[in-house]
Amino acid sequence: MENLIEARKITKIYTDGTVALRNVDFSVRPGEVMGLLGENGAGKTTLTKILSGLLSPTTGTVFWKGKPTRFSSPREALLAGIGMVHQHFALVGPFTGLENIALGAEGGSLLSPVQTKRIRTKVEEIMKSTGLQAPLDVPVEDLPVGVQQRIEILKVLFREVELLILDEPTAVLTPQEVEELFVVLRNLAESGKSVIFITHKLKEVLAVADRITVLRRGELVGVRRARETTAEELAQLMVGREIGTVRRREARPLGPEVLRVRDLVVPGPRGELSVRGVSFSVHAGEILGIAGIQGNGQTELVEALVGLRPWKGHVELNGRSLAGLSPREISALGLAHIPEDRHGMGLFLDMTVAENSIAGRLSAFQGFLGRLRWSRIFRFAQDLIERFSIQARSPRAPARSLSGGNQQKLVVGRELSKSPRVLIANQPTRGLDIAATQFIRELLLRLRDEGMAILLVSADLDEIFELADRVAVMYRGTFTGVLPAEELDREKVGLLMGGVTLEEARG
Repeated sequence: MENLIEARKITKIYTDGTVALRNVDFSVRPGEVMGLLGENGAGKTTLTKILSGLLSPTTGTVFWKGKPTRFSSPREALLAGIGMVHQHFALVGPFTGLENIALGAEGGSLLSPVQTKRIRTKVEEIMKSTGLQAPLDVPVEDLPVGVQQRIEILKVLFREVELLILDEPTAVLTPQEVEELFVVLRNLAESGKSVIFITHKLKEVLAVADRITVLRRGELVGVRRARETTAEELAQLMVGREIGTVRRREARPLGPEVLRVRDLVVPGPRGELSVRGVSFSVHAGEILGIAGIQGNGQTELVEALVGLRPWKGHVELNGRSLAGLSPREISALGLAHIPEDRHGMGLFLDMTVAENSIAGRLSAFQGFLGRLRWSRIFRFAQDLIERFSIQARSPRAPARSLSGGNQQKLVVGRELSKSPRVLIANQPTRGLDIAATQFIRELLLRLRDEGMAILLVSADLDEIFELADRVAVMYRGTFTGVLPAEELDREKVGLLMGGVTLEEARG
């Protein structure tokens, strides 16, 4: 079968000397869903940017419908029939769905009634043929994230693309929305359109793709038919070695209550309530997971608990109220925090591993007249490097020089060195490769087994299901339900993530 698009011997070297791609071959056939897998830095984004006109290759050739082509811009690629939906949407919030779809294609600054009717008719035909339904007359800022994504896809399909590139499209969706998206993708493929599905979720790519291309460190390491491979083989291709599975321990009775939260209210940046009357407890030897699509109050909840945001209600750690305490005072009481943004909140990237290892606890390393005891600091940093398998040249290496996984290990090691009673882990494996993710998850389970109380906030449902003893689902600042591990299933949790109450989900 002739390929719709083909990339031959693509190499991309950035101006700083970074080799993002090296002699990569890639192809997609008409009516095919091609999965594109790889860890961070594998070259997935660079390759798709080249295919969609955002970048030019250093060497190599892209063939579109059998002819060598070099797109000078995304608009040129779009006119040729290639459209890309990025992970971060490019929608105008106050505009309706129809207005967003028409932007850039209406041929003028204002839509006439005739143009509006013509565009609406065409969009409705696309929705009917693909099953991709979305309201057209509601401002997109008032729509759930999953519906906003549909608007983005409709915007590209409106331009009659033949190749649709989706970058991590399921990251913001409930399980039900994921299933609906997969139906749409199969309908598109059956109608003759092609799809490139970029993801790091092995189960999802196996469920929707016809073939799967795997990149590792900028090189092609394999192409597999989805029905002829396994998640284990794909993981090994991505990492370059066999990856085991995280082993859960058997459930056991909860220990004493360590963190107690009652009627917590947290204001948002514009005065609205980001958290509205949330109550929960975390016990020793337990992981309480908080699931939900990002942006439903999880960030504000965590920032309130660690002293970074004002709040009202009752929060107690080991029986002591945290009202009015600073982050340093809360930490001294036994609460450690792995922030969701390791660059913005977790590390000083231009400082060394040693300097970052003592951030927030300088007094423990000061000597006479407050002078820092550097020999002790370097020994401490070296111990963290060894205990947490941090790949760093030395304690003097800048944090910026570490990979994302090793930066995260540094943050985790520093926080755990405080011997906390409670650990709040906010998106602890976001952006990490398979090996680093497994390291962090196994560490959390071991800490739980040793009696630590852990509050795990994650947008990754697989992570929540793998680690949590109980799961609270957050939607628009409240909990729609709290479930024990034995009651967890993706359909029920997905309904709760969409705002359905626990009673409705059970019924």
